[in-house]
Amino acid sequence: MNSNTRKVNGDPTNQKKLSLLVDINHAISRTLDLRESLQATLAILEDGYKIKSGAIFLVNEDSKSLSMSASIGYRSDVAKTEYRFGEGLTGRVAETAKPIIVPQVSKEPLFLNRMSSWDTKKDREQTFIGIPITLDYRTLGVLIVNLIYRANRELEADKKFLLLVASALLQPIRVQHVIEQERQKLLNQNVLLKQKLHEEYSFHNIIGNSHEMRDVYEQVAQVARTNTTVLLRGESGTGKELIAEAIHYNSTRSEEPFIRVNCAAIPENLIESEFFGFEKGAFTGAVARKKGRFELAHNGTIFLDEVGDLSAMTQVKLLRVLQEQQFERVGGTETLTVDVRVIAATNADIEALMGSGKFREDLYYRLNVFSIFLPPLRDRKTDILLLADHFMLKYGRQHSKPVKRISTPAIDMLMRYHWPGNVRELENCIERAVLVCEDQVIHSYHLPPTLQTAESSNTQNRLTLTDAVAAYEKELIQDALKSTRGNQAKAARLLDTTERIMGYKIKNYGIDTHRFKE
Repeated sequence: MNSNTRKVNGDPTNQKKLSLLVDINHAISRTLDLRESLQATLAILEDGYKIKSGAIFLVNEDSKSLSMSASIGYRSDVAKTEYRFGEGLTGRVAETAKPIIVPQVSKEPLFLNRMSSWDTKKDREQTFIGIPITLDYRTLGVLIVNLIYRANRELEADKKFLLLVASALLQPIRVQHVIEQERQKLLNQNVLLKQKLHEEYSFHNIIGNSHEMRDVYEQVAQVARTNTTVLLRGESGTGKELIAEAIHYNSTRSEEPFIRVNCAAIPENLIESEFFGFEKGAFTGAVARKKGRFELAHNGTIFLDEVGDLSAMTQVKLLRVLQEQQFERVGGTETLTVDVRVIAATNADIEALMGSGKFREDLYYRLNVFSIFLPPLRDRKTDILLLADHFMLKYGRQHSKPVKRISTPAIDMLMRYHWPGNVRELENCIERAVLVCEDQVIHSYHLPPTLQTAESSNTQNRLTLTDAVAAYEKELIQDALKSTRGNQAKAARLLDTTERIMGYKIKNYGIDTHRFKE
């Protein structure tokens, strides 16, 4: 008994199979490239197991067909071989998820010989073995091998060994599936993100229907589909970056990068390396090559905000890029050519800067090919309420506040204010009001002190208690009239008072009810 056990354990055939399995596992673990892993496995089987030919097929996305992923011992023109589930021996293995052994292929009608692995006139008889690669009763692929026929071949032992090989192949196939799923997920997210960007920066999402803004929309529509350089003029906070984004995402370059550069925020000694990049060792701390903003924006758009703050030296180098679309990285000698559309913006008086010699005339004429002026908010009063409502809903959702409207006195204060900070100041003002609002209505006392001061700048600095109560009572009445569209009886019921008292208060405070009936 002991001598027989030693004989089995010492069987060189079993040792050889174990060695081959170790080699296969090493080959698989060396790379994440699935095809490389599969091809290495077949090469090991050809060299160590003496297979005549072999192939590995993987299930396609339709889960109804197989495509060859790796092969050995066949002609090169079989690389695109496919099988439907149930078609031939390979398709039958995939369909049943069970191994198939054909000792002599000449006697098997299902052996299609589609890959010409056996020449009936020249080749000796051969044996076919097909092994399914399965996971949770689901077929992921099929391993097939062709062996020289021998009458005394232990086919059951061959099947068991190849089942172990198929199990080893399961891991890289699963990893590939996970990688492919993640890749597809990222692609889908990328498509959704691009779609969201297109929707977010559509002209329809820019708030404002004043005459001044309609002129801006018309100009943007005219220039967006071209490659023309655009100069955006206007005070700080008027939305120059938003217009730049609208131009890019409605242009033929919308699928390419949109790179933002705030020229005023970058120190003068760093702006050249930020614009054009640098080579390794160009200066202390340059441990690796870095691409500049122009290189990153290749085929896309670069937005140069606050371009009026550029130094004289940087203006010279920017002029060259605009003229020739060429530059060199800091510390480098290679001339790089880029295809970049430039959109510049400034709130400075460029003409005055040119007059004082602080801005180059030739650069100005290069940038000022198509100029768009964004009007300040004080010149587009009709847009204030639209913008305020938009920001109210935006920050209401963001801060989980059920704010639904702005009271009439608060609207009056917004309309009277001169908005030196333009749309940006209005946005900050409404966000603050939403944060401090405890009900569904933004009242005048929710607005910042700057607006409160602006409203009362032509009156006394301090209110008496009587005046303060009267002002609050007037606001409540106006708010109720707004809710009831000027109906005094409904407004009285809303405030739990009589219609006679309501009429007296309206007359006493000089409230025009007709304005609420529109």
